[in-house]
Amino acid sequence: MTTNLVIVGCGGHGREVLGIVRAVNDAAHTPVWRPLGFVDDRPSEINLKRVQRLDVPYLGGLDRLRDLPPDTHLVIGIGAPRVRRAVGGRLAAPGLPAASVVHPDATVGPDLRYGAGLVVFAGARVTTNVTLGRHVHLNQNATVGHDSRLDDYVSVNPLAAVSGDCHLAEGVLVGTTAAVLQGLRVGAGSVVGAGACVVRDVPADVVVKGVPAR
Repeated sequence: MTTNLVIVGCGGHGREVLGIVRAVNDAAHTPVWRPLGFVDDRPSEINLKRVQRLDVPYLGGLDRLRDLPPDTHLVIGIGAPRVRRAVGGRLAAPGLPAASVVHPDATVGPDLRYGAGLVVFAGARVTTNVTLGRHVHLNQNATVGHDSRLDDYVSVNPLAAVSGDCHLAEGVLVGTTAAVLQGLRVGAGSVVGAGACVVRDVPADVVVKGVPAR
């Protein structure tokens, strides 16, 4: 059965999510998802032009979600955790279910538990006994080690590595090529800068960067 899907956000991240959706359909040989289009409250002119080139329409702002059939699924195509969380709060009113999309070139190990809205990009690797919250995004070639827990709205950017038995609290962003070492905790809303190496626990609502991360 093919399910209607709308992508929330038509910036670069949202358009990359469309690429995952199309890859899922191609791998299944029978379409899993029918992309109806993008919704975005403040799309830029350049993003609207880029969406047009993808042959998937821009439908309008988030208020358009109220007009969609109740079996339509949503996926948030927004990279920034804080923005994604704010948008996620607005999506409760239309009552449409959140879709999870996993690129066929990603690797997911046994006993993965995840919430609705998960997005996993090509090349991402998730090992075993991992728990992922709602609307977690694992970008290209990111890795998440055994027994780790990533709470709602966490983003792991391209080529970043989360080692085993780590806990990333809600809304954490791990920047490109950054690493969080074994058994560490990163507090809610914190940002691990690109290329940083986290060697000790990080409190909530801070930015750390460098090697070692400070």
